[in-house]
Amino acid sequence: MQLPIQSQSAIFAEGWEASATPADLAEIARTADRTGFAYLASCDHVAIPRRLADAMGTVWYDPVATLAFLAGITERVLLMSHVAVVGLRHPLVTAKQYATLDHLCGGRLVLGVGAGHVPEEFRALGADFEGRGGLLDETVDALRAALGPEEYPEFAGERFAFSGLGQLPRPAQGRVPVWVGGSSPAAVRRAAVRGDGWLPQGDPRDRLPAQIARLKELREAAGIEQPIVVGAITEPLYVGDPGWPVGRRTLTGKPQALAESLRAYAAMGVHQIQVRFRSRSRDELTDQMAAFAAEVAPHLDA
Repeated sequence: MQLPIQSQSAIFAEGWEASATPADLAEIARTADRTGFAYLASCDHVAIPRRLADAMGTVWYDPVATLAFLAGITERVLLMSHVAVVGLRHPLVTAKQYATLDHLCGGRLVLGVGAGHVPEEFRALGADFEGRGGLLDETVDALRAALGPEEYPEFAGERFAFSGLGQLPRPAQGRVPVWVGGSSPAAVRRAAVRGDGWLPQGDPRDRLPAQIARLKELREAAGIEQPIVVGAITEPLYVGDPGWPVGRRTLTGKPQALAESLRAYAAMGVHQIQVRFRSRSRDELTDQMAAFAAEVAPHLDA
């Protein structure tokens, strides 16, 4: 699941998140760690322009700082950037941050990357917004070199080149997996050719099978034999009868019925699902997480 509180877009944030504290964030992370969630994710924006602030909000925690905070209070749950807009920074800076994080958390990092979509953010930081697709491609290639086991990584591209520059510590897991987020044709191609995983953004169920088929077709054409992890973001969830308006798209009901609905993702070729729960408070959210882990998750592999 993507963490609440750390990003508060009006599109998905719950009302209680505006007054939430770091202690609330910590308790949610501990609940995920204790109940068996696969990963916790934190998103990335440096600055939001006024024209987008009403919809996006300006609360966007730094993902490296947030995941490092959570690394110290969790033991097994993976920590994921979903997604880091890595084109905003030089890849050696990004590699230093995330290699250190992976070292500190004992090899639990997944680096999720995306192209970004806010022109003002790129321009303020001196990054190329119009060429962000090619920028991301090269940045991912550079990061795959810089987030491997070598103390002195080497890379030569059109925008970036480095060699003879040592960076310690190295990632604890040897090589940090890179997942590509996004559902555009360019994002699917990027995931197929450069990614260890793909996490679509907003694809409805009826679009996913064709997208997954295209992903596999592109990966095979590129001659890449390593398996790729295919993800999906589900509809909002509420385990049981909410007794309050949770929205027309929210999946609600008994655990076995929810599990049956979610198993349809596996039938499409999805390996992992990212879930979000409707809630009116931190306690309701952690209760939902615990109920999902205990009552729904055991039926997902049936």
